[in-house]
Amino acid sequence: MEFIADFHIHSRFSRATAKNLDLENLYIAAQLKGITVVGTGDFTHPGWFAEIKEKLVPAEPGLYKLKENISKRCDRQVPKSCRGKVRFILVSEISNIYKKRNKTRKNHNLVFIKKMETVERFNTRLEKIGNINSDGRPILGLDVRNLLEIILDVSETSFLIPAHIWTPWFSLFGSKSGFDSIEECFEDLTPHIFAVETGLSSDPAMNWRISELDGITLISNSDAHSPLKMGRESNLFDTHLTFSAIKKAMETGDPKRFLGTIEFYPEEGKYHLDGHRKCNVRSWPRTTKKQKGICPVCNKPLTLGVMYRVEALADRPEGEKPEKTHPFYSRIPLLEILSDVLKVGAGSKKVKNNYMSLLEKLGPELVILNDIKIETIEKADVPLLGEAIKRMRQNRIKLLPGYDGEFGKISIFEPQERETLLGQKSLFIIAG
Repeated sequence: MEFIADFHIHSRFSRATAKNLDLENLYIAAQLKGITVVGTGDFTHPGWFAEIKEKLVPAEPGLYKLKENISKRCDRQVPKSCRGKVRFILVSEISNIYKKRNKTRKNHNLVFIKKMETVERFNTRLEKIGNINSDGRPILGLDVRNLLEIILDVSETSFLIPAHIWTPWFSLFGSKSGFDSIEECFEDLTPHIFAVETGLSSDPAMNWRISELDGITLISNSDAHSPLKMGRESNLFDTHLTFSAIKKAMETGDPKRFLGTIEFYPEEGKYHLDGHRKCNVRSWPRTTKKQKGICPVCNKPLTLGVMYRVEALADRPEGEKPEKTHPFYSRIPLLEILSDVLKVGAGSKKVKNNYMSLLEKLGPELVILNDIKIETIEKADVPLLGEAIKRMRQNRIKLLPGYDGEFGKISIFEPQERETLLGQKSLFIIAG
């Protein structure tokens, strides 16, 4: 069956996350988005894992579902047009901070485990290494190669995927604390790394420039810190709904099973370019190199972004592809599109009301963004929404790239153009 999966999620036990980030709201948000498989997030945290054990029950092999009495209560908050099957998969992010080859390394990694009993054994091992109680995403002074060894030791079905691999501060290839190759990081266990998460600030095309990633499946996830951030990046599958089938699709990269990814525009990510947020300096890699990586305002080193790091490690020119690739689709979250169309904040009541109204009329968000005909969207009574989604699908938008922790800014319509289009629509309605 075809389905959408978002594996990288957090709970309210992680720092800087929403208080309503619980299993019930993840279940509700998954349906609003059109996502079938959701990572539990944070299973290393004792409090969160207790909730997982309390509220989830086994479904298909290696997947879990909410207990029926809980899911029925949650379904009342989901429009009938969006209701669908939701399954949870046991996934948790771990922050590894350690010394290797005379340099401090800071990597974030996703751990996938099939059974709750295995999670319990895994958590027991981690408790002996560091504090897993203080944060949903624990910080361990453990070489990530040794973390992978523990993962493989607790269960041969478990696996690790490096998270948001280009983020400057905490990732495999990060400019501040990463490595120049997968093998440098994982050494003899490198063959067990069959997929990487590209992160919000890069897309597959950028990663195709690195020949070392040929044959590695490029996955994308939301890294959601609140329920409605779910699905801003996600993965497309056509396979059996089981842990093993999902793993095999990513492990083999079979294009009939792993169908590709839904992506943020990478320019919208908050580490796409170089810069200094405090100094209001945004810098493209070519300019950064000319300035020798120094901020022209404060004379301190700039935060080198994802594009700079990709350029540094690339051994292919921009636009060139390896033999084996998967398709990807750049999308803007519907709340942000509505914000641009309605000229109010994405968190405003007007945007949220229109969002729920659209879901009731048209179905889940990702179906609206990807599949529904523009003519049908235009009948949903939100002026310019159909034109906005058409432009997004055709990559005809303007973006001011993000840098140094600052998200990029999207512009779909120019102010004068907006008025012209609205005027044309009014004339069409009167004429009709």
